[in-house]
Amino acid sequence: MSEEPADRSTLPLGVLCFIAFRDAEAHVMSRLHAAGFDDLTVAQARVTARIAPDGTRMRDLAEQARVTKQTGTALVDQLERRGYVERVPDPADQRGRVVRLSARGWEVRRLAQEAQAETDAAWQAHLGARRTRALRGALEALREVVDPWA
Repeated sequence: MSEEPADRSTLPLGVLCFIAFRDAEAHVMSRLHAAGFDDLTVAQARVTARIAPDGTRMRDLAEQARVTKQTGTALVDQLERRGYVERVPDPADQRGRVVRLSARGWEVRRLAQEAQAETDAAWQAHLGARRTRALRGALEALREVVDPWA
């Protein structure tokens, strides 16, 4: 007895997550650009989103953003020139430096969080509270095994 071939119209879970992520990301970027932060690129925003409140070392930032250290450094250079981040001495190691958000960067983070909350609300309006909770629970459980920075 042979197995039935997979339905080619069924998208893999990763692709479905990616489609939803891109929609959420596009909403955030649209809100940021409308608020006057139109010099911020998607790549720069992705790096900015990974900066911890007290700052993040460049090596860790690049690793979390899944870019090379050279690419990460170039993106941070651009962000620094545009006033979104600053490099400061690492309080744990004075030889090192950390990247932290500037006042402009914190404003971007605040607006991005508002836009993310809007997306969450829109998705919940479509899915309903029960399915939204189930989706969040499943994704948080999956994060335990796929996100080393969780």
